[in-house]
Amino acid sequence: MRMMPISLSRPGMRLARKIYSDDGIVLLAEGVELTASLIRRLGECGISFLYIQDARTEGLVVPELLSEETQRRTINTIRQAFRDFTDQPHKSKSTTYPYIGRNMRQVMQLIMDELGQSEDAMIMLMNLHTVDHYLYMHSLNVCVYSTLLGMASGYNHDQLVTLGLGAMLHDIGKTQISMQVLLKPGALSAYEFDEMKRHTERGYYLLKDEPNIPLLAAHCAYQHHERINGSGYPRGIKGNEIHEFAKWIGIVDSYDAMTSQRTYKDAMLPHQAVEALYAGSDILYDTSMLQLFRDKVAIYPIGLTVKLNTGQYAVVSDINSTCAHRPVIRILTDEDGVELKAPFDMDLSKQLNILISKIEIGTEEINPMPA
Repeated sequence: MRMMPISLSRPGMRLARKIYSDDGIVLLAEGVELTASLIRRLGECGISFLYIQDARTEGLVVPELLSEETQRRTINTIRQAFRDFTDQPHKSKSTTYPYIGRNMRQVMQLIMDELGQSEDAMIMLMNLHTVDHYLYMHSLNVCVYSTLLGMASGYNHDQLVTLGLGAMLHDIGKTQISMQVLLKPGALSAYEFDEMKRHTERGYYLLKDEPNIPLLAAHCAYQHHERINGSGYPRGIKGNEIHEFAKWIGIVDSYDAMTSQRTYKDAMLPHQAVEALYAGSDILYDTSMLQLFRDKVAIYPIGLTVKLNTGQYAVVSDINSTCAHRPVIRILTDEDGVELKAPFDMDLSKQLNILISKIEIGTEEINPMPA
């Protein structure tokens, strides 16, 4: 299989992975031939990339961070929590929803159990084959990525639960934002942006008195847009005034937003998003955190087409967890671009003289982030 941006997918290509609805129903099965209409509708639903069948990359396995069952169960739990808060725009201090925290903790345990099965689990694009409300999938992604980073940081069980719940609910305040503003496809006006920024405070007040949800998780909702130089919101706090969990969520929230397809912008590939984050190193984000984050991100996803400094073309076939920028690749052509009759795999961590010089996306080529 091969990864293809939705913008460059073409009629006649066949899916290598199923496409699901937000209720877990299979909308498009493996092997379905794409049409112009299907490609357009998938793009409108927020699908960033597709996995396409390709005989030359047959046998490539793209691991899932979470099982399909756990993804669907978590999405349903997130959706229900967001809808419950949406239906209570004037929630009083005495109104609580104990079941929300209980349900969230149950799916949080499932997530931790599955992520804990692989010590070398990497942050990989997760929004590739689920048609769903962006906010729900984004909440799941931020939770999973933050939990992986918490594991890599050595957090204990209770800390991981709190971090994961804070990440899963970091945008809960958006349930109190006008849908006109929340779903606006273009740039927000100054008034609309001020309204959008209030989701951090509203999220804190929604969560702070909720049973089964730690107060620190509420502070994650409050602080995830604060930045270490004080340029963030809502309070403009800086440095160590921002809790470490909120700093992690701030990095991951930005990364997932950049790598997600939206109606008003195309998704970035992982290496582009990491480069954009690094532009804010020690200004917006903590440098040591960014370094760990980069070590855990699969900056060249499996199935991505790359060009080497030798002139050969290849597809990423596996990830080196200890050396993310030196993946295993499948060589498809010779130095002159002529297709090989027998493609073969090469581990770039053992061939240090061979470098990825370009990333090819259809007919487009872009420079990778420096190693």
